[in-house]
Amino acid sequence: MKITSSATRLLSKLFLSLCTASVLITNASAEPLKIGYSDWPGWVAWEVALEKKMFEAAGVEVQFEWFDYVASMDAFAAGQLDAVPMTNGDTLVTGATGGKGTMILLNDYSNGNDMVVGAPGIDSIADLKGKKVGVEIGFVGHLLLLNALEKAGLSESDVELVNVPTNETPQVLASGDVSAIVAWQPNSGQALSLVPNSKRLYSSADEPGLIYDVLVVSPSSLAQRRADWEKVVDVWYQTVDYIMAPKTRDEAVSIMAARVGVSVEEYEPILSGTKILTLAEAKALFVKEDGFASLYGSTKIADDFNIKYEVYSDPQDIDSYIDPSITLAK
Repeated sequence: MKITSSATRLLSKLFLSLCTASVLITNASAEPLKIGYSDWPGWVAWEVALEKKMFEAAGVEVQFEWFDYVASMDAFAAGQLDAVPMTNGDTLVTGATGGKGTMILLNDYSNGNDMVVGAPGIDSIADLKGKKVGVEIGFVGHLLLLNALEKAGLSESDVELVNVPTNETPQVLASGDVSAIVAWQPNSGQALSLVPNSKRLYSSADEPGLIYDVLVVSPSSLAQRRADWEKVVDVWYQTVDYIMAPKTRDEAVSIMAARVGVSVEEYEPILSGTKILTLAEAKALFVKEDGFASLYGSTKIADDFNIKYEVYSDPQDIDSYIDPSITLAK
């Protein structure tokens, strides 16, 4: 068969186009993974990996960017980041509003850092009946409050909710305008320090698994760079070992405290209010079960909460948000 010169030129153009596309794909894959992180112990822990050059040793290039928490979710939803740490409930909120992500890694669960803090004279959740409570409505603190009220035999209708951004809750409690606030560290600790005789009425330690903290990756980045994300997960568990090992713990805590600008003494109780998970513990929580002892069960509870309070309108497909395969393969 004779190939004409026109056909030859067409084949040459096609070959060049394929070569160009290949170069573009190679260049894209060579770019650092862009990961946002913010002020929560299970996420500040990444600073240890950065300081100790664990990513370089693992052969994966990353670019971590420091954010306020809500801003990090916004940046992820806008496609500016490959991944961001979030709570499992906030992962659903971000996904339902256009920033779908996949939970591939369980960093920790809140074990006391999220609190309902009562003003002086308020000694229990039961004392909040008929009182005002400052909380960021529709966020994870709201879910914590409902859990606390239910255990005290109360419901949301027994209190008056005042919508307050979490970072403003210490000042609102100090103002005397509310009888309690709901916040996570460092805001919950600031409220306790700012208001003499205030007290912790309830915390995430009273319901382990209510708030899981996860690494959420964009589906496209996960599909294109899966081998790199496997290395990121490896680095995470090296970091966990570094934090937990008696020989290196002090250095790890010092690195984390320095990142958020507090002393080691101030940071220790904040870190202890976070249950950072070992690989074995994380694997157990990836099992599909109802209730808070499973990432799937806890996320379903968060979805029900989000629907009830009209955070979004359509129930989410929980399974589509969770990919345990990288963790379970370790």
